[in-house]
Amino acid sequence: MQCPSCQHTDSRVLESRAADCGRSVRRRRECLNCDFRFTTYERVETVPITVVKRNSNRETFNRSKLLHGVLRACEKTGLEPARLEAVVDEIELQLQQRSGREVTSSEIGELVLAQLGEMSEVAYVRFASVYRQFQGVSDFVATLEGLNQRTKLRSKTKPSLAAIG
Repeated sequence: MQCPSCQHTDSRVLESRAADCGRSVRRRRECLNCDFRFTTYERVETVPITVVKRNSNRETFNRSKLLHGVLRACEKTGLEPARLEAVVDEIELQLQQRSGREVTSSEIGELVLAQLGEMSEVAYVRFASVYRQFQGVSDFVATLEGLNQRTKLRSKTKPSLAAIG
């Protein structure tokens, strides 16, 4: 590591600790030539993910855009922002673990809807209305009917309290 003061390339590590929620390592270093102390950060280099939009344009995956969309859908639902950030982290991790480097915006939207469907029906409908570009009331009704069916299926698979007791 090159010293910012004298550009000497030898330094020793004084201290290392996790930073950025464990996604990087912060190291305090000391130059062996001039004794100048400085900090470096070590991060895993990820290959950028390309998002293919509906109009076939391509752009680099932007975590903050996804987080903004999720936060907007979840306004006034009582969901904690930290929980929503964890959802976006999970989706980003899923995208990084894929073998391909391109993903369609519709695939990302479906990943978000899967997460929101478990957390908040209101947020699910809000996000779906923008993502699926609802044109009228019939689109909302169809989505609500789908949610109702999923809720009925989930309630059938869960044991009732009377059966447990």
